[in-house]
Amino acid sequence: MDLILTSFGSYLHRQGEMFIINLKEKKQEVSSHKVRSIMITTGASLSTDAIELAIEKNIDIVFLDAVGHPYGRVWHGRPGSTTAIRREQLRLADTEKGLRVALSWLLRKMDNQIGFLCDARQKRSRLSAALTGKIDALLELRQSLDKVNGFLDVMRGKIMGFEGQAGRVYWEAVNFMLPDNFQFEARSRNPAKDEFNCMLNYSYGVLYGTVERACILAGLDPYVGFIHTDHYQKKSLVFDLIECYRVWADETVVGLFAARKVKQDMFDRFQNGFLLNKNGKAVLMQRLGEYLDEGIRYRNRNIKRRDVVQLDCHRLANEWIGRVADEDD
Repeated sequence: MDLILTSFGSYLHRQGEMFIINLKEKKQEVSSHKVRSIMITTGASLSTDAIELAIEKNIDIVFLDAVGHPYGRVWHGRPGSTTAIRREQLRLADTEKGLRVALSWLLRKMDNQIGFLCDARQKRSRLSAALTGKIDALLELRQSLDKVNGFLDVMRGKIMGFEGQAGRVYWEAVNFMLPDNFQFEARSRNPAKDEFNCMLNYSYGVLYGTVERACILAGLDPYVGFIHTDHYQKKSLVFDLIECYRVWADETVVGLFAARKVKQDMFDRFQNGFLLNKNGKAVLMQRLGEYLDEGIRYRNRNIKRRDVVQLDCHRLANEWIGRVADEDD
C-alpha cells in the first residue's frame, strides 16, 4: 500500500515495526510490512525514527507539491545500478538504435491511447462515429511516426511534431467522454485551467514518482533522456518512460468523471487555475491506487499493474548491457 499524508498537521513516527500517524486526537497504526511508499502532499511532519524504519524496509518517502509532482524523496542510497548500464544509456542516446528505442515508447503510448478510445467506443454507442474519426486519425499518425528513420538529434523535432498532432486528436476524443459541465478547451498544466486537467496533472505527478523509483532500482539514470533532451535538474528519462503509462491516469480520471464521482467542491481556485484539495486528493488517490493494484497478465506472468513499470525498467537495463532475460524471468 501507499501511505498517503494529505491532512495538514499530520505527524508520522515509529513504534517498533509500525508507522504511527497522529492527527489531532486521532491515531492510526500501519504495519511497515504493508507499506510500499510514503507520500506526503501537504504540511505534515515525520520523525527521524520513521525515516529510519522506511530506509530499513526499502520504503521510499516522496514529497509531492500542490499539483502532484514529486519535488524530493528520501531514499536508501543503495540503488541497483551499474556503471555499464549508464554508459550504454549515454551511448545509445546518440545512435539510430536510440531513435528506435524512443519511438517504441511513443508508439506504445499511441497504442494505449487508441486502445482506450476503442474500448470507450464499445461502451458508448452514441459516440461511435465521433470516436471512430479520432481513432482513424491516430492510426494514420502512428503509421507516419513508425516510418521515421535516422538519428535522434536530427529527427527529434519531427517526432515531437507527430506527437503533438496525436495529442490534440486524442484529447479532443477524451473530451467527448466527459460530462458537459466538466469539458475542457485544451490540455493545460501549470496552472490547470479546469477541473479535468487539474485532476489529470495530479495523477501524472504520482506516476512520475513511480517511474523515477523504477529507474533508480533498475540502475537507469533518470536524468539522461532520449526524446526529452538533457537539461540541468530535469529528469528527462522519467519524462520519456512515463509516456508508456500515462493511459493509466487517463483511464482513472476519465472513469471518475464519467461515473459522476467528481464534484466541484473537490477543487480550489488558485491564480487563474485550479488545485485539487484534500477531498479531491482522497477520492483520486484511492481510485488510482486501486487501479494500479489490479492484477493483470503481462509478459507471461500475473502481476499488479504498477509492477509493470519496474519489470520494464529492469528489462530495459538488461537489454542495454546484453543480458536479456527470458519472458518468464
